[in-house]
Amino acid sequence: MYLLELENNYKVLIDCGKDLENPGEEVFSFDPSELDLVVLTHAHYDHCGNIPLLYKRGYQGQVLCSAPTIALTELILKDSANIFDIKAQKKNTFGRSAFRQRKPESNQEGGYSKGEVEKSLDRFISISFNTPFAINDHLSVMLIPAGHLLGAASAVFEIRESGTVKRIAFSGDLGRKNAPLLKDPVPLPQVDYLVCESTYGGRMHEGKDMPEALLEKIIYECCVEKRGRLIVPAFSIGRTQTFLYLLNKLSKEGKLPKLKVFADSPMARRSTKVYDDYLEQLNDEAKAFHKANQSLFDFDNLIQIESGKESKALANFLEPCIIIASSGMITGGRIKSHVRSNLRNAYSTILFIGYCAEGTIGHKLINGVKSVRLNKKEIPVHARIARTDIFSGHADAEDLLSFVKHQSKSQLKKVFLVHGDQGNMEAFCKTLCNEGYPAELPEKGQTFSL
Repeated sequence: MYLLELENNYKVLIDCGKDLENPGEEVFSFDPSELDLVVLTHAHYDHCGNIPLLYKRGYQGQVLCSAPTIALTELILKDSANIFDIKAQKKNTFGRSAFRQRKPESNQEGGYSKGEVEKSLDRFISISFNTPFAINDHLSVMLIPAGHLLGAASAVFEIRESGTVKRIAFSGDLGRKNAPLLKDPVPLPQVDYLVCESTYGGRMHEGKDMPEALLEKIIYECCVEKRGRLIVPAFSIGRTQTFLYLLNKLSKEGKLPKLKVFADSPMARRSTKVYDDYLEQLNDEAKAFHKANQSLFDFDNLIQIESGKESKALANFLEPCIIIASSGMITGGRIKSHVRSNLRNAYSTILFIGYCAEGTIGHKLINGVKSVRLNKKEIPVHARIARTDIFSGHADAEDLLSFVKHQSKSQLKKVFLVHGDQGNMEAFCKTLCNEGYPAELPEKGQTFSL
């Protein structure tokens, strides 16, 4: 969440995400009823997950974003409301307060209902990419494709006040170049100030070409040589679509072994339809593949799992197979059950294809723990733990530097680094300073007068 306030007190909030590690925490340090506008860069939970709470706390304005972002945000927020509802039911049934009336979850701190989600979605307005959108006489915004996710954008604000013009850009999350499905991020026009993400600010991606070849190798080792299971934790929106697309390419080329592929995420299936609906916003390779094969994601032996009963039954499927489920960090969702069922199995491989935040089960497994606690039980790790960032949706240090270097050193007054752990932010800050760009690491809640 970034709050941009003009001299006339007009207030714009850029993104309104939930803390992934503390999703129930109330995090507003301002009065939402005083906001005039919200601009959303993309539809990931850590950028959009708190939007219904804004309206619940008195916000009455609109949310501006791209059309695909609206479609994907609807899926995320409705799923989140369902989770809050399930948690509330469990508390009412099993909690110490089971025999007294409780407030519904939507009235508790950090939660919201399906109705509150619908109310917020009614206020979403889509705007086009690469076209300035006039908000009022003093302010306009332009969305620039960011390449991180379908519909993802950087937001460039032009502010006219006190006889001067200032341009402030918020990068949102930046994608990597030559990624499957998505177009490359578009460089920004010249700005005075840049708020830039730094998720991979101190790291380079391990591999930058042929993700299909790596995937083919991993599948062969796990499912053919070992005759085991390949378990893939993947976020429902973005990462799952990339993974299924690459499996589809292998299948069409005759390189995918004859085994079952289970996609165990109803939200991922609904998200996949959004990708089909906005095919024109994908890269040329994806569009050509769709034209030749009539589908980006559907192939022989792909089985979409819907019900919880079907998901649990996969524990009894003993043949070699691939199971893809969310969440990517194993913080919740159906993947926890699949990981729990396979951690003791030395023939199984758990493959991480994205970023895992510190403290998550995914991060612990990647870092070689001997056991993890799941459902109040300590489970030993005998499965092979593999990871690759070749599927990552984030720009690495080289791509981030290239993004900033499109700005003139003489005109860019400051780069504020955000959205990364301390080590990566500090590393990127050092890189930028060595390149002659003024960079700063703001603290949460810190205010700057520009």
